[in-house]
Amino acid sequence: MRFASHRDIARALERALRRARIPVAFSAGFTPHPKISYTGAAPTGVASEAEYFELTLTEPSEPEQVRVRLDAAMPTGIDVVEVVTAAAGGLADRLEASEWRVELPGVAPDDARAAVAAFLAAGTVEVERLTKKGRRRFDTRGAVLRLYVDGTGTAEQDETYVILRMVVRHTTPAVRPDDVVSGLRQVAGLAPPASPLMTRLAQGPLDGASGEIADPFAADGASARDSGRHDSGTGAPHTAAPAGTTQDPPPTSSAPTRSSAHG
Repeated sequence: MRFASHRDIARALERALRRARIPVAFSAGFTPHPKISYTGAAPTGVASEAEYFELTLTEPSEPEQVRVRLDAAMPTGIDVVEVVTAAAGGLADRLEASEWRVELPGVAPDDARAAVAAFLAAGTVEVERLTKKGRRRFDTRGAVLRLYVDGTGTAEQDETYVILRMVVRHTTPAVRPDDVVSGLRQVAGLAPPASPLMTRLAQGPLDGASGEIADPFAADGASARDSGRHDSGTGAPHTAAPAGTTQDPPPTSSAPTRSSAHG
């Protein structure tokens, strides 16, 4: 699934919504489309355990029932792991950083540690990447909050690989894990003989004290519990507008998905 593009994932989700008979709201106009807002989608070639989207429904629905029905309708390799009623504010505003696992085949641990030390010691590490607007040069060092060697592993062909873990702040332009690998090559000549395998492990708000990534749904869970103490128990979700969009009719649900080569 790591080679599925964002468009592939979006198409699979829309088909699953129809199969699961989820009462999704549609936009008006000549070409209505389901009201789904994606946030920080992983690039093609990257697996992920933490992808998120917001979904506007036409009628109150129990979040767990939505999760079960939608997960059953999704293709193998894409799992809907949680659905919650959206709280006020956009989900995109909460996804401040991502944690990544990067496997570097054929790299010695000592070489990786030396490269990481050189990268962290640098004031700026500029790399160049081809974007929709042409080739763009930008700094990767400022977005990296944490970077370290997290051991080694062995592939099926008995080939060892180094495991890097990194926490990268969401910036504009976005700094991706492959940009950090390019930065390691630039500052220390670290060049894996094969393509790295990259997996997003988490994304969410940053804890100011620990620097860890917190659960982006924590506020939604607290809001739902408070609502349950004061409402009539109907379970009707309240309104939340995705960041960067106009306010839509309630209800809205937020859901993380997992699209991973590891299952």
